[in-house]
Amino acid sequence: MPVTAVVGGHWGDEGKGKVVDALAARADLVIRYNGGNNAGHTIVGERGTLRLHQVPSGICHADVECIVGPGVVVNPAALFDELEMLEAAGISSARLRISDRAHLVFPFHVEVDETVEVARGPKAHGTTRRGIWPVYAEKAARTGIRAGDLLEPAFLQERLGEVSRRATALLGRTVTAGELWYLCEEWSDRLLPHIADTHPLVQAALRRDDAILLEGQLGVMRDLDWGAYPYVTSSTCLAGGACAGAGIPPQRISRVMGVVKAYTTAVGAGPMPTELVDGLGARLRELGQEYGASTGRPRRCGWFDGVAARFAAEVSGFTDLAVMKLDVLDGFDTVKICVAYRDGPRVLTSVPHTAAMMRVEPVYEDLPGWRETSDARTVDELPDAARAFLERIEQVAGVPVSMVGVGQEREALIEIRDPGPGTGDRQTGRAHPINGALVPRPGSRSQ
Repeated sequence: MPVTAVVGGHWGDEGKGKVVDALAARADLVIRYNGGNNAGHTIVGERGTLRLHQVPSGICHADVECIVGPGVVVNPAALFDELEMLEAAGISSARLRISDRAHLVFPFHVEVDETVEVARGPKAHGTTRRGIWPVYAEKAARTGIRAGDLLEPAFLQERLGEVSRRATALLGRTVTAGELWYLCEEWSDRLLPHIADTHPLVQAALRRDDAILLEGQLGVMRDLDWGAYPYVTSSTCLAGGACAGAGIPPQRISRVMGVVKAYTTAVGAGPMPTELVDGLGARLRELGQEYGASTGRPRRCGWFDGVAARFAAEVSGFTDLAVMKLDVLDGFDTVKICVAYRDGPRVLTSVPHTAAMMRVEPVYEDLPGWRETSDARTVDELPDAARAFLERIEQVAGVPVSMVGVGQEREALIEIRDPGPGTGDRQTGRAHPINGALVPRPGSRSQ
């Protein structure tokens, strides 16, 4: 797998952390390429349950180097809490490097986020109020502070004057350069050992043909450009974002693994066509323990959205798909897959503009349910109906399923195939181990 990007195929919280944790066992380097501490990856292993928000999931493997890339915004105070959690679990953070180009989250960013979200009232976007968008806004306005600035005190002092004036204007109260300087001094002692120019490290890994994993946050439906705007995050969630956010040339990415659940979840406001607002949605939430790793907020739950999954596969170039939490659907008499949206007289097979997406109705296909998958460790041990469900996901999404999650434990992960570099699945389709049928390439339409 020289370079593999792991990308969320829905609204986030798909199980990317578990997938990265599994793939990291064969990796040399894991790079986190977008977002901040506004989302979390949960890993269940021999050291217990670990919830990571900024540190790459590869940190749980002793021989894996980890980089927080320039596309990430780093909250130092929250990062220190995370590092202490890892140290308490016996995991060293010495292998962690933070790009000197990564921007820093200050307390006033969190305050701005909170103030604006409250002011939106009933039209609130459902942000995590972690200060993420204000930092990305400052990045675009060229007024942000980067991790590398902590290494250059004179340069930092000059920059903080402009930052303090902007913060004062945004909040309507005085934010002094002195208080920002004091924060930076506090952070420096603990951050400096981790801050590095990560470009030479990444280039050296590429020259050695090391196995590199690119770990994304959230999912395509929260992407700033391709998601359901304005109910989106402030960074790029696509595989293309991994190139800029990690410093990897596009042609070096040989595998783009999309990650979805066997059903659909979302946190926060915005359209979610398959959302179940009845007891069935509550049942999925409790069975899947669908509560945000960062905020603890209950997730909205619904049937598998094949339209969104295919859309994500097309704009992000998925080579294969990991379907997580299949076991949550155990015991349902019938399971459903959304294969289209209905907007009045129109039937849509792609994700439309947000206004249309707010009013569409899902078009479902019903499939027979199954009893038990949690004990399965090979695809042959899955019930026939569960395999049929996975086959239909492949057809609707246009991407072969290579991995299936059937429980929280590390070993509850079925690897059906490892396409590896240069796989032909994207171009021609081929027989594969779920049932031997030909998987259509992403450009073809399944009805």
